[in-house]
Amino acid sequence: MFDVNPSHLRVKDLGSRNGTYVNGRPLKGSPAVRELTDGDEIRLGNALLLVTVTDTRPATVRCPPGPRRRPAHAAGRRGGGRNRPHRDPRGYQLLQELGRGGQGVVHLARREETGELLALKTLSAHGSVSRAARDGFLREFDCTRALRHRNVVAFHGGGVHGSTFYFTCEFCRWGSVADRVVRAGGRLSVEQALAITLQTLRGLDYAHAAEVPVRLPDGTVAVRRGLVHRDIKPQNLLLTGDRERMTLKIADFGLAKAFDSAGLSGHTLTGAMGGSLAFMPRGQVIDFKYARPEADLWAVTACLYWMLTGSAPRDFPPGADPVAVVLREPPVPVRDRLPSLPRRLAELIDAGLVDRPRITPTTACGLRGAIRRAM
Repeated sequence: MFDVNPSHLRVKDLGSRNGTYVNGRPLKGSPAVRELTDGDEIRLGNALLLVTVTDTRPATVRCPPGPRRRPAHAAGRRGGGRNRPHRDPRGYQLLQELGRGGQGVVHLARREETGELLALKTLSAHGSVSRAARDGFLREFDCTRALRHRNVVAFHGGGVHGSTFYFTCEFCRWGSVADRVVRAGGRLSVEQALAITLQTLRGLDYAHAAEVPVRLPDGTVAVRRGLVHRDIKPQNLLLTGDRERMTLKIADFGLAKAFDSAGLSGHTLTGAMGGSLAFMPRGQVIDFKYARPEADLWAVTACLYWMLTGSAPRDFPPGADPVAVVLREPPVPVRDRLPSLPRRLAELIDAGLVDRPRITPTTACGLRGAIRRAM
């Protein structure tokens, strides 16, 4: 496996019988990984690969002179803790921190002009930001902002200040499906899990066929049909509305993956997959940048499996390379984990987690219909 984040490159051997050789020496250790530099030679069986690293030194984007702005991810820490309200220079009052990860932080914010509660998300780029990377990522954001559906989190606006990108979207008061499962003691009932899954599929059915405007590098606008999320997992499925009849909303429609793909996060691509690997089919790990809608459907089925059983479809033993697990190990039949699950539903889940030779059904509408028939 080659893991590329220009100008960094590394190679990892995932347990091949013939071994992977760098400059004539086999990779050893656990993990068997090696950082590569210009001029290195990698031998894989009878193939010899030569590494060439070119430093392109892209032009960086700089803010115009003006008052210094404190990064949004530092908000809430001034003189009273992380949840103390703070007035943000972009016109938002930051009320409390909702969560943070490797890329940035999310705050509950109030728009000062209207009093509306929103989620304000900031993503901090690693190092300087090239104009091409910035513009490419903001084009992806424009696609996400064009989505308007009851089961998709609505993005309102955003921008960039230096190496910090920020976005505002609707606030989902009940948190994520992952939060709800924890509150429920580790599993949901069949009825609850299916209600969430069906709403998720309605959102994906819309997104996979939606017409979204795309601003091309030359300034013209084209119409793109359909967006693939590429990171469906319980943490990206949010809940809002009435407590008794919650509305499911899909969050982060491809933004995190686009941020990584643009090289803005400083993560290696496999490192950026992190907690998402448990909800990815093999094909997406092999060629995740070009994942098709079927990858989202596999992930939805994996989320349903997790909501019902409290476990991911595959076992990830301690010390095992998670990428190797995804590439080699089949999912555990769901009734092995939950024998009381109705047989028709179990058969549907197991069939939906088969990803070789291909994933079926191929549409969110088709999977939604199959679930209804199995209920």
